[in-house]
Amino acid sequence: MYYMYILQSLVDLGFYIGFTSDLKARYNKHQKGGVKSTKNRRPFKLIYCEVYSREKLARLREIELKKHGQKREELLNRFKLIN
Repeated sequence: MYYMYILQSLVDLGFYIGFTSDLKARYNKHQKGGVKSTKNRRPFKLIYCEVYSREKLARLREIELKKHGQKREELLNRFKLIN
C-alpha cells in the first residue's frame, strides 16, 4: 500500500504533503528531524492520509495537491483545517 499524507506543523501551523509506502516510519522520521525539508518545523500531527494500491497514484495525488493550491485548499477546507 502507498499513502499520500498531510502533516501540520505545531510550530508554524503550516502543512507538509508527502507520500510513502510506510506511513508509520515516515511519520517517525519527520518527528525525529530526519527529513531535511521539515526538520525545523517539528513537531507535527498527521491530519490526513489517503491509501492507494499503486505508488504512481499516490505520487500523482501528492503532486496534484502541491501544484494546485485550489485543490489543496478545497481538501483542507473540507476538514475545516484552514479558514
